[in-house]
Amino acid sequence: MTGNLYRGQAGLPFSSTLRVYEPLEAFPEEQRPAIQAAGARTASRAAVENAELLASLGRITRSGGDPFPTGRTDLVRVTTAPAAQDGASDGGADAEPVLLYCPSQLVLRAGLAANALMEGIHGPLAELLIPEEQRDKHQERIDQVKARDGSIRVHTRASTWGIPFSWFSLFMESDHKDVVEAAGRILTVRVWAPITEALERARYAVANLALAAPDLDMLDDLAQLTEWLEQFHMESMVELDYGAVADKVYPDDSPMDIRLGIECLAEGDMTGAAAAYRRLASRWIPIRQLARAS
Repeated sequence: MTGNLYRGQAGLPFSSTLRVYEPLEAFPEEQRPAIQAAGARTASRAAVENAELLASLGRITRSGGDPFPTGRTDLVRVTTAPAAQDGASDGGADAEPVLLYCPSQLVLRAGLAANALMEGIHGPLAELLIPEEQRDKHQERIDQVKARDGSIRVHTRASTWGIPFSWFSLFMESDHKDVVEAAGRILTVRVWAPITEALERARYAVANLALAAPDLDMLDDLAQLTEWLEQFHMESMVELDYGAVADKVYPDDSPMDIRLGIECLAEGDMTGAAAAYRRLASRWIPIRQLARAS
């Protein structure tokens, strides 16, 4: 891995992502050759992360005032199915690995992010930063993608300055983890779960919170998360990629704290639930406060 971009030294906000990787057959038949070809060009995971970050920095510094991606060089991340990762497939060590794909879909995601920014409290500022002409131009790109690909599932969710607590409900301490380190720093931590297990955990959390704490904001987040995951192929994998924030919080017990907090709420143990929340808050509130630091 070269350069400091991927190491979180570019002065950018901490960014974490939740991704869904699907088998090739989950995609429309006409999209499969392009996805497979883009996946085959992936030299390494670090190369993909660096290329995506370099492209984003290039967009915000290019002339013309258009910060949106064009989609001409959309990237695809690739991983293997759970059995292949664990070396436990029926075919033994020589079995062909089952590849799973997560397209970046930057055109669609940039449009969704811009809309959220325009509708938020910083809408007037966003209008200055993203001229209406450029927003209209990007909407044309989105319309072209939708006309070409039809119904589209967005495979990636992103969060800056911390990870939404609802995301942790999808994972457990025993799930497979990749800890990526260099020069004595943790570059990122990636946690994996089969989508069937992630959905089961999310539904458990929704059911218990709906009974024990129906006014909790996390309940709405979890319900939306569950609906999102239900769009995907049942042989998919879900990945939580901490990004550069991992160096600040890992080892991280947040999945366990979320699970214990929900279990305590379901059992009426408010003391236990409060203790779990305090552990989460002490870990993540300092990270979120960085968003307002000068």
